Amino acid sequence: MGILSWIIVGALAGLLAGLVMRGRGFGFLGDIVVGVIGAFIGGGVAVWYFHVPDPMNGISLTSILVASLGAIFFIILIRVAQTLGGRT
Repeated sequence: MGILSWIIVGALAGLLAGLVMRGRGFGFLGDIVVGVIGAFIGGGVAVWYFHVPDPMNGISLTSILVASLGAIFFIILIRVAQTLGGRT
């Protein structure tokens, strides 16, 4: 998948994850970064654990779903780290 596709899917995934997770957001660029990192996390989990051959194969519903689930997981990790670090 090209870099532009990653950015588009990451932006959509970050925005969706921000809506699902509620609370303070990371801003538009932060949501894109969270979405792209979530795409890597979700794609890795889909390949390693569920043996999906190519979960991030362009701009599709499947890749947006995989990236969104990865972004939600990444947001949970960020919030846990902030809580353990004493920040709210």
